[in-house]
Amino acid sequence: MPRNLHRHQNRPHLGGFTLIETLVALLVLSFGVMGLVALQGRAVQYAVDAEDRNRAALLADELVSTMWLSRTVTLPGATVDLWTTRVQDAAASGLPQASASVSGPDALGVVTVTIRWRPPSRKAAQGDLVYMTKVALP
Repeated sequence: MPRNLHRHQNRPHLGGFTLIETLVALLVLSFGVMGLVALQGRAVQYAVDAEDRNRAALLADELVSTMWLSRTVTLPGATVDLWTTRVQDAAASGLPQASASVSGPDALGVVTVTIRWRPPSRKAAQGDLVYMTKVALP
């Protein structure tokens, strides 16, 4: 009997070591999952911003096409007002909190079409997003 007792005393005590390893692994895994969730949220935000920029480009192109068809950069006020209303109507393919303007022609006959908007997720302190294009007809 003393022989068995002696062998039992030399055995190292490892109780709880596996539990600590498991907790550390769980902590590392949870940080990884939180990082992936944050990355997914940022990717969605970039996709929404890209969609808004694309919509702004299409809306500006619509007005430029009207100028090309009319063969003038000076459009009637009613046409520009209708287009501005369409840009501001977020429910009907417009942009959120948008404003649009068309400058008068400069000395070279160049007109600047500017669209500003602010997505609901963007704070006022961050400023508006802007799409600007210049038009000159030959």
